Amino acid sequence: MKKGNDGAVKKQNKHLKRFKKFLSVFISIILIYAVVSTCLTLIGLNANRKKAKSFNAVEYENRPEYKNYDDGCWNIISDGEIKVLQLTDVHIGGGYLSVNKDSMALNAVAAMVTAEKPDLVIVTGDISYPVPYQAGTFNNKSAATLFADLMEALGVYWTACYGNHDTELYSYYSRGELTEVYESDEYPHCLLQAGPEDVDGSGNQVINIVNSDNVITRSLILFDSHSYVDGDYLGILWKYDNIHDNQIAWYKDTVNKLSKQNEETISKLGAEKAEKYKELKTVKSSAFMHIPLTEYRDAWNEYVDNGYNDTQNVKYNYGTVGESGKQIYCGIKDDSLFETMLELKSTDSVFCGHDHLNNFSLTYKGINLNYGMSVDYLAYSGISKLGAQRGCGVLNISQDGTLVSNNQNYYQDKYLSQYAKEQVTMQILNENAK
Repeated sequence: MKKGNDGAVKKQNKHLKRFKKFLSVFISIILIYAVVSTCLTLIGLNANRKKAKSFNAVEYENRPEYKNYDDGCWNIISDGEIKVLQLTDVHIGGGYLSVNKDSMALNAVAAMVTAEKPDLVIVTGDISYPVPYQAGTFNNKSAATLFADLMEALGVYWTACYGNHDTELYSYYSRGELTEVYESDEYPHCLLQAGPEDVDGSGNQVINIVNSDNVITRSLILFDSHSYVDGDYLGILWKYDNIHDNQIAWYKDTVNKLSKQNEETISKLGAEKAEKYKELKTVKSSAFMHIPLTEYRDAWNEYVDNGYNDTQNVKYNYGTVGESGKQIYCGIKDDSLFETMLELKSTDSVFCGHDHLNNFSLTYKGINLNYGMSVDYLAYSGISKLGAQRGCGVLNISQDGTLVSNNQNYYQDKYLSQYAKEQVTMQILNENAK
């Protein structure tokens, strides 16, 4: 009996030694991988940070004045035309797996910004893409600062609204923490502000274009469209959030406040100017967010169901849908933001991103619903080798606040860069469209 027990003990000890050896080897591999990946990330990140800071500053002949007020609004003071450049879904990974693609993204942004010379750049979400199996890191701050370093080198004023990928559940930094980085003295060209504390999200903000008569010719209103809902913590079920009720209340209060301000200003300017500005008593505005409103889906479906022809509600402007499946990956619930826009008669245009292969503009019930063009080289499989979807949105705002927008593809000769562009295939985004 004793010999049997001794044999069992020896066998147990042998298995325990094997397990300890296996565990030791496994831990060693993990530690080696952690050290190597960290070193590679630092090397790649430093190389891209050096590249981001190497771009020449954009040369301007005349620039408007930028003023920040205690109520959280930035004012762009100008009597001339204002150009806004919409970028979306830049998707900088910031890790060792995404070094080359991050470099391409920086190059694309610099080329388009340099050529367009915008008075303001608005990024409609997903600057950062800290998805570890594609980026090689959980650190979303690395990507955020890479982009901010680039914009500071270019010397161009910019702001952003957050997308679902900017702050993943597993990423190191929250929206609030990224906002603190963007608001720091290190990035004086970044106009992003946290927004009201009693409103959900971070970065709900207003930028007004104001002329020398102190009349607001257009307000640019940015929303945090949040991330995933209904237990879809990692976003693998495509359950996206909507604009929240207290954000809609903030929007309504903001529009009413700005309209009242305009009305009071105009009333003091005399009869001639009062007539000139009569259409601005209700402030003109545009909304910016990452995740599209459900009305994008409704408008597109109505247009397609009518054989890709206009309807009573829908007018086609430009672009198409290139996404498969649901095609429009909007919030999964209903919200009343669009209805509130119709009620207030202020917002005449909405700009979003999120769906990288969609670039259409439709006018739905009198409001333009626009997709920007994505920059992404990383998130979609094989997208770095495709080019029809990559570009920017150009928004020209006239002296009276009228806005005209269009999308521009990156692979045009006018978008020159200090570094060579990659070769891509210009695919057809929607073969079913007429």
